[in-house]
Amino acid sequence: MSDSKPKFTAYMGDTPPQFANRSEEECARILDYYGLPWMYEPRTFVLERDQEGNVVEAFTPDFYLPEQDLFVELTTMKQAHVTKKNMKIRKIKERFPEINIKLFYKRDFLKLAQKYDIHAEGEHQSR
Repeated sequence: MSDSKPKFTAYMGDTPPQFANRSEEECARILDYYGLPWMYEPRTFVLERDQEGNVVEAFTPDFYLPEQDLFVELTTMKQAHVTKKNMKIRKIKERFPEINIKLFYKRDFLKLAQKYDIHAEGEHQSR
């Protein structure tokens, strides 16, 4: 029997991705299915520093789609807990206006999961 580790054909990273949850892996499978080149967590955005210059707040979006020049954050958290992530996305847009970023909510992923017969499991770990 062969290795059960998935091989992603459109993945552009140097090392295999270490997904935080099953939903991220399933999203990667959808990107691969359509042949959309993608990177997993390639950049961290510093959102706030203290007076000494230490990072106080940062955010690392889940995916980057280079052909679309788009960062994608997937959240399968309960909608009531998404406020903090929305605030970070808003800060990225304010501090880095040249960055294109989109937040996909649980309902968006569930629609994709239903369309592609994917079983969405697990909640997104907070970062």
